[in-house]
Amino acid sequence: MQPTATVLVYSDDSNTREQVRLATGRRPAPDVPVVEFLECATPAAVLKELDRGGVDVCVLDGEAAPMGGMGLCRQIKDEIFNCPPSLVLIGRPQDAWLATWSRAEAAVTLPVDPVEFATALAALLREKRSLNA
Repeated sequence: MQPTATVLVYSDDSNTREQVRLATGRRPAPDVPVVEFLECATPAAVLKELDRGGVDVCVLDGEAAPMGGMGLCRQIKDEIFNCPPSLVLIGRPQDAWLATWSRAEAAVTLPVDPVEFATALAALLREKRSLNA
């Protein structure tokens, strides 16, 4: 059986969650595990899944409502022990400074560009794997 990586995707917009799934495919790069998705539409669901454990990377929609992914990212970095690396989806390239404020390890702009997104996600999965090795 192939190793898998669990990617939590937070967005109140099902179209955004679908963009993430389509951009990732089965795996974002040949040298990383096959991805399984945990989809969350609310901040409470994200916290519940992170408390449960087993999440390798979080993808958080910075444009989500009622709580944006950048605020949620900062919160989970403060509250979750050994918080997984996070990738924030931002509305404009000028919002990159906010992604830095949120303590996200990566940021890509919306709409999701499949190549840019897969590259960023694969880098976080590699980083997570090297930390666990």
